[in-house]
Amino acid sequence: MPSAIELLHITKRYPGVIANDDVSIRIGQGEIHGLIGENGAGKSTIMSILYGMVKPDEGTIKIFGQECEISSPMDAIRRGIGMVHQHFMLMPDETVLRNIILGRTPRRGLSIDEARAAREITEIMDRYSLKVDLGAKISQISVGEKQRVEILKALYRQVKILILDEPTAVLTPAETDGLLNIMRKLREQGCTIVFITHKLKEVLAVTDRVTIMRKGVVTGAGETSEMNVRRLSELIVGREVATEVPMKPFSPGEKVLELREVRTAPRPGRMPLHDVFLSVRRGEIVGVAGVEGNGQSDLAEAIAGMIPLEAGSVRLCGREIGRDSIRRRRQKGIGHVPEDRLKTGVSKSCTISENLILNRYYTPPYSKRGVFSHAKISRFSEELCKSFLVKTPDATYPLSTLSGGNMQKVVFAREFESSPELLIAAQPTRGVDIGAIEYIHGKLGELRDEGRGILLISAELDEILALSDRIVVMYEGELVGQFLRGEADEYEIGEYMLGAKRREVRDEE
Repeated sequence: MPSAIELLHITKRYPGVIANDDVSIRIGQGEIHGLIGENGAGKSTIMSILYGMVKPDEGTIKIFGQECEISSPMDAIRRGIGMVHQHFMLMPDETVLRNIILGRTPRRGLSIDEARAAREITEIMDRYSLKVDLGAKISQISVGEKQRVEILKALYRQVKILILDEPTAVLTPAETDGLLNIMRKLREQGCTIVFITHKLKEVLAVTDRVTIMRKGVVTGAGETSEMNVRRLSELIVGREVATEVPMKPFSPGEKVLELREVRTAPRPGRMPLHDVFLSVRRGEIVGVAGVEGNGQSDLAEAIAGMIPLEAGSVRLCGREIGRDSIRRRRQKGIGHVPEDRLKTGVSKSCTISENLILNRYYTPPYSKRGVFSHAKISRFSEELCKSFLVKTPDATYPLSTLSGGNMQKVVFAREFESSPELLIAAQPTRGVDIGAIEYIHGKLGELRDEGRGILLISAELDEILALSDRIVVMYEGELVGQFLRGEADEYEIGEYMLGAKRREVRDEE
């Protein structure tokens, strides 16, 4: 098979880090090629080089056999290369339609022909079952919908080579299946796809060949048909990975969180809550399952204090906190891993250390009378980076130098270390590699076994089923089903997620 992409002896260095070290990857025309590895392995860097966002220090790029230098994303687009980024490249104050047509804008005289663009995009949405409101602003839509917009942008540009960087990290199982089918259809039409993911089942399900990277080098490559989950895991992390989370027998204590008749006000692009009753007990993980955009965001943000209640009561350890500020709730024992780490979890312009003390910078021993103790902050940050396996030479580096998965580890480390009474974990393993997933799941199990309460919100139904002592299902802002561990499988829960089944969920007194 002739090559669509040849990356030959690519090296890219950053201060203190070799992101890519003499990397060579060949990808055939019309194949789906999996690119997998740990967070910080160099996958996104090598693809950013291919897309013209990063210039290599050494090496050669060939596209369809022709040696070329790709100097910018626009240059890549002209060569038929599209990229769906792990961190969305969207303008929040513009509409979905305008984000999609940016760079390929149809004109009618001096004006943008939005009607024509809408017809073309609607045809693509219908063909690939990628529905989104073209008139909504990006700031008004959910994380999952933003992902769809990124995919639509690439399809609208009629790409010959499509790079997908963690595209299923924010999708439900049904949406993921739909995307894999889209990838197969594109392959049938001759499109070459590079699929960067941490989800090994998806790699085995859809790719033709796979390349594995670790610490900036290629550690393995071959036909997917010759691989299995165990073999891929060992190539990624260098050891066998545990798939089950060790936890003590379920023995819940008193309620640490209690919601009664909680309602939130409607907001553009968001699903409000409707009279939600819910509790989380000490020593319990309550998993919230649901198709993304059905009120999970309002649920997490209402408990954390990021949005006001329209009605109802939120109690933490028996005390009403519904009118407390975010800081006050944190001081009373709430930790929060938000679903969108870049928007509400971190500050990319700050250092790793500064991000790790965002919830305590104003307290001793890190500051006294407004003066920071940099030595103590540094020591604390270095210890957390080491404990939570954040891959960085130094915690004084800007957070923007980290991979997406390592940013997630920073958020998780900060929230876990505060030993919260209640941890709201919204998409805690989004964009995280298999080794880090194992680690984070183990930490959630530890927190639960220490008698803390955990509210787990995840688009990964496998994650919900693996960790939850009790599962509630959200649909259109309501709780429509509740199950104890083992009472229902993914197919039955899926029916509730889609609104095909429902039953009243009332928390006990």
